[in-house]
Amino acid sequence: MRFMFVGDSMTIGRAGDYTWRYRMWQHLGTSFGAPYTIVGPRTELYDTVANTPVSSAYADPAFPASARRHLAGWGEGWLHMAPVIRETVAAERADILLVSLGLIDLGFYTDSTQTALNARRFLTEARAANPRVRMVLLPVIPNIRARSDAPFAAECDRFNELLAKAVADLDAAASPILLASPPESYAIGADTYDGTHPGPSGEHKLAAAFAGAMHQAWGLGGRYQPVH
Repeated sequence: MRFMFVGDSMTIGRAGDYTWRYRMWQHLGTSFGAPYTIVGPRTELYDTVANTPVSSAYADPAFPASARRHLAGWGEGWLHMAPVIRETVAAERADILLVSLGLIDLGFYTDSTQTALNARRFLTEARAANPRVRMVLLPVIPNIRARSDAPFAAECDRFNELLAKAVADLDAAASPILLASPPESYAIGADTYDGTHPGPSGEHKLAAAFAGAMHQAWGLGGRYQPVH
């Protein structure tokens, strides 16, 4: 089973982070019970000083290089990933995509309607590379901006509705798509370090959202148990 993490700045992480990818690697290592590989064309974290993704300074230096692989980028969203997902899934031979995208799109690039269209293109392109690919999508978790920007908050809510409709429309037995449940207890103040990006507790909660969806729907892995 070949897993690929796809996401924006919340997924790539910055220098010094563990990342939720690390938490998921820990979870798979203790619960998956079958051979698996983490795949992707990138391994780096974002270096906020250099303003480019060149850092290998993960919080746990023992995080294996082979498990650091991903397709995530600081400032990248559905808009950026839809055009490259077909070639990436084909090259990496990915079986399961764990996808967290949308906040950056709505914040800087596209409205909810166009973002949903980009998400649908992403799903279609991934299947063009692998007709049996499975995908787990995390809805947008509004960040601190949504507290003071009502139109932005409304766009986040509307996109999540459109994303749920896309999943319902495009889910197929041969290539199932899951909409993960956002962590109910996710708190911007406690689970992020800046109102957007997850700190350690937020990383665990994001990993748990993906792990819970796969376990409940597909029987893959066990229930999420944080590894400290």
